[in-house]
This record gives sequence, structure tokens and C-alpha cells, in this order.
Amino acid sequence: MNGNWIDIKTSHDSKFQGYLSVPDCGTGPGLIIGQEIFGVNKTMRQIADYFAEEGYVVLVPDMFWRLTERVELAYNEEDFKTAFGYFGKFDLDLAIEDISISMDKLKSLDECTGSVGYMGFCLGGKLAYLTASKLEPEVAISFYGVGIPEMLDQANNVTCPMIFHCPELDEWMPPEGVKALRNAFESRDDIEIYDYPGADHGFFNHDRDVFHKPSVSMAHSRTIGALRKALGPNYDLSALWDKHCEYEFLKRDVDATMSTMVSEPYVNHIPTLTGGVGFKELHRFYLNHFVHSNPEDTKLVPVSRTVGADRVVDEMLFCFTHNTEIDWMLPGVKPTGKYVEIPVVGIINFRGDKLCHEHIYWDQASVLVQIGLLSDSELPVSGRIEAKKMMDPKSIPSNNNMERWSESEPP
Repeated sequence: MNGNWIDIKTSHDSKFQGYLSVPDCGTGPGLIIGQEIFGVNKTMRQIADYFAEEGYVVLVPDMFWRLTERVELAYNEEDFKTAFGYFGKFDLDLAIEDISISMDKLKSLDECTGSVGYMGFCLGGKLAYLTASKLEPEVAISFYGVGIPEMLDQANNVTCPMIFHCPELDEWMPPEGVKALRNAFESRDDIEIYDYPGADHGFFNHDRDVFHKPSVSMAHSRTIGALRKALGPNYDLSALWDKHCEYEFLKRDVDATMSTMVSEPYVNHIPTLTGGVGFKELHRFYLNHFVHSNPEDTKLVPVSRTVGADRVVDEMLFCFTHNTEIDWMLPGVKPTGKYVEIPVVGIINFRGDKLCHEHIYWDQASVLVQIGLLSDSELPVSGRIEAKKMMDPKSIPSNNNMERWSESEPP
């Protein structure tokens, strides 16, 4: 854990605590995170640390302090019963008072640069809605908030942008509840409501069986987009990716390349399953099988680039002469001396101003055709003409590999 507990004083000469996590740069916009019914447990603190890496000064107030201080429950049957016991005694009005005090506390910290948003899970997701309707956060994010459809009479009081993340299988927010939610906010362009097929209540929680990674990825990107828009900080992801590629392919500096990444990154070259997970394995891969293993004439030709809130999608042409063994693209294949041009797509995810992971795609069959290990006369595969058609779509006729193409020609 990177954070620490701090005291939060109330107006009644009492105090409670909250878990504070600060980005490495030392400052950033403020983000209050609302706990689940299991307290400010290890999972909540890890989420706080994660969003601190995204550039936020994060405070997770202990919302059960009036019942028992610093409740920390696990996700077993016994602790579920205990958690619901706390939930049954929870006072929403006092909770909003505590959130208001927590927001003021966060704004007063030297580390917080000003604006404050709110994001919550489960019980905290419900509090996100109430915070948005009763207080003045810059933005509010609700993950599977419980009981919101029964409180839609307060929808008109929501003045800030909001996101509602609604898993398909959530018994606490059934389809009719999501429908009512959409109806309540149908005239609001700044309110986003997302469904997550196959996901259940708690899907963002990596310590529970209901953890649903595809939904987490989508929800995280949407959340970061809303937070960046309302609070900042904004990073030049395109420039950060260019610098990473410069270290990889031009300077061929492994340590400099790793310095552009989070502490535990991963890279996955999808067609060959090469790369690495975690700093140690990825450093080994870059040092021994990638950075110094690319041919001298390796060239990247940019074709298109899409930049989002937390990722870059790059379309490029990767060109090289196969005069050295390229472990990551052609593992175990001896140099053939053949020249190769292959379209490549990279999805590069960032956490804050550091690369988090890369998914790199290309057509391995085309590479094998170009080096002479696969015949394009017997299989529906193509060689360098893939690259030519990508660069000039009209240069190569479409559908030449389809024998039945001529059959659909109009009379």
C-alpha cells in the first residue's frame, strides 16, 4: 500500500479517519472514493492506490466510523452477514454530512490542486448519486449503486456530470431499475449510463469471484474519460508513446524504455504470445529478445492514430529485412534475407503518464508468406500486397482471394 490513514475532524469536536493515497508527482486533483459495505478494506485501499497512479489525490473516508471504526471485512459468508448488518444500521443523511466534511478536508490538503470528484462502489455507488444531488462535486461515478431507482425523485437535483455503471446481472439494479434510471436522465447529455453484459454486482472488485475483466476495462476507460474531462490531469499520451518508441527502436535503450512504463507493466504480442508480464520478465524480454534483436533497417511508418483518455490506438507499417533472428515475431526461424512490410496495430494503455500495457496485432500468415514459409497460392493468405493495399486502398482489387466473388456480379 502506498497511502496512509489521516484524521478528518467533524464540526462536533469528533473525528474519523480516511485512507489517503497521493500520486508520485505529489499533487493532483482530488477524488473521494466511496467504500463498499465491507469497509475501507484492502481492496478499497488498492483501488485508491490505483487511481493515485492515474494522477489523483485519493481519499477513502471511513463511512462506518459511527458504528465501528475502520471496519475491514473479507468476502466470505460470515463477513457478508456482518457487512449487511452494518448496511442495515447505516444513516444516509449522516453519511452525506461525512462526505461533505471529507471533501472539504481533501480540498484543504496541500497535495490537492483544487477540484474534487466522487466515485463509489455498491453502497458508495449509491452515495455517489446522493453526493451529486446534495453536494457539489465536479463529477460523480457510480459503480453498481444500490437502491438508486427508489430515489429518482432527486434526479433533478443532480447538477454535475455522472456515469452509472450497471452490470446486467445485478439483483440490486435489475433491468427495470436501469430503465427507470435512463428515463429519469433521458434529457441529460452529461449523464452516461452503461450496461455490462454478463457482469454482476461487484464486477470491478478483483478479490471477488464476480470480477469481470472485460467490463472492468471498459468501465475504467469510461471513468477515466469523465474524470479527465471534469478534473484533469491531462497527459499528452501521443508524445509519451512516441518517446517510448524512440527508446525502443532508435536509441535501443532498455532501461529508458522501461522508465516510460508503470512499475509492473505487461506487453503481449498477440500472434506469437511474446512479451512479458511484470517488470522483471518484461525487462528480460526487452534486453534479450526485443530491443537489440530488431534488424538494423527496422522502420515504423505511421498510418493513423486514435488517442483516447487512457490509451492510444496506432496503425502503422512495420518494415524490416529478415537478416537476423527476430525472437518476438519469428521465434526459432533462421534469417531468410527477405524484406518484409506488415501492417501492425498497437493498443497502448496508460495509467497516468506511464504506459501500463500494450497489445500488438499483426497478420502472422502474411509475415510467413513474405519470408517464404507459407504459400499464398494454396491458402487464402496474402504477402506484401497487404501493406500496399493498406497504404493505397485502390492499388489492389478487393476480394481476389474469394473464388465466388465473380458469382455475385450483377447481370
